Amino acid sequence: MDISDKKVYIETLGCQMNKSDTERILGILSHFGYCPCKDENEADLCIVNTCSIRQLSEDKAYSKLGVWGKMKKEKPLKVGICGCVAQQEKERLLKRFPYVDLVFGTQNIYELPELIQKEGRVCAVREKPVREADFNIIRAQNLNAWLPIIEGCNNFCSYCVVPYTRGRERSREVETILNEARNILKQGFREITLLGQNVDSYGKDLPDKPSLAYLLRELDSLEGKFRIRFTTSYPTDITDELIETVKNASKICECFHIPMQSGSDRILKAMNRRYDRNRYAQIVKKIRDNIKNVTITSDFIAGFPGETDEDFEMTLSAFDDFELDYSNTAAYSPRPNTPAAKMTDKFLDEDEKKRRLAILNEKVKEMSLRSNQKYLDCELEVLVESFKNGKFEGRTRNNKVVHLTGENISTGDFVNVKITKASIWCLFGEKTN
Repeated sequence: MDISDKKVYIETLGCQMNKSDTERILGILSHFGYCPCKDENEADLCIVNTCSIRQLSEDKAYSKLGVWGKMKKEKPLKVGICGCVAQQEKERLLKRFPYVDLVFGTQNIYELPELIQKEGRVCAVREKPVREADFNIIRAQNLNAWLPIIEGCNNFCSYCVVPYTRGRERSREVETILNEARNILKQGFREITLLGQNVDSYGKDLPDKPSLAYLLRELDSLEGKFRIRFTTSYPTDITDELIETVKNASKICECFHIPMQSGSDRILKAMNRRYDRNRYAQIVKKIRDNIKNVTITSDFIAGFPGETDEDFEMTLSAFDDFELDYSNTAAYSPRPNTPAAKMTDKFLDEDEKKRRLAILNEKVKEMSLRSNQKYLDCELEVLVESFKNGKFEGRTRNNKVVHLTGENISTGDFVNVKITKASIWCLFGEKTN
């Protein structure tokens, strides 16, 4: 296949790490004549970058492949699938979808130059990564840049497929990260988000064992006006050093995303989480005691196998007890190869999981509104990100969305805003400077 002046469309599902992988894939393909397009109907190559954290995400990927299979009957088109589902399903995808040309796993991205030039249908799924290659990265055109610092997970929570699809934890070298950060800033980005399935495990596998706190201090010392965020944190890996670093830094944002998953100690043990409710409470209290205006968000699963009404009530009470500002929620979805998927005798029926999820989501709305109302009449720094429906929109350091009005405002500005109104999902205010 001649790959000069070709167009590629990538459908990205799932987490920020997948979005970052897509940027790297686009950068690699640009060296081989492919330019990105926003319309799949114009593409010569369509790739779905998949997530397997829940069955719904997996089904979305398969549905997209079906659409492209029909398109392929009408015009020349190469179809690919990558990401966690590709890592998990391997050759089975070629058998199930005869119109798929290319399957490559999470560890094979830097082999893409060789893979796209092979004849015939190709499946390449490694269990161990190849060495990182030096390719351009085509980043999304906004103000925030994703910067992966660690990939994989060593925790093996009983419900989670990540250790099987992303592998064990692997940290990037400090200088590699700093160089990429410098390039990001040269490109005009105003915010850098450090990514990892367990970001605060950073450095444990490197020879000098640099901590996340150390890396953050190095990034904080870079010149320029910009912000630094990091996600996702495992509760017991949040150190005093990390909290102190966030407290004292000038560019690191005051927000922690700390998945709890359940408020019940019994369920946490069944999930193979390495903490209990009391330990989580201690961590949250220490963060709030040390960092002003900090936002703490979480993740919760509704209907984990064996979850009783009492267990679920304990999850609901955790929102209030820990004053969580927001949470992602999901109904339990059994994933291949995970211990929890074998607990079939303890599965809750789908209607009950949906009922509990709906209750959780109402609690999230309640907590989000309560959190936002704390900032009424306060003045907050906002990074202006876009202009929509006659108003500018941006985010505060602690990750609150703000709709603002005022004179002499441009996208990319840091402005002080007086908060005049709070709703469930956002704040409203007026520029003061």
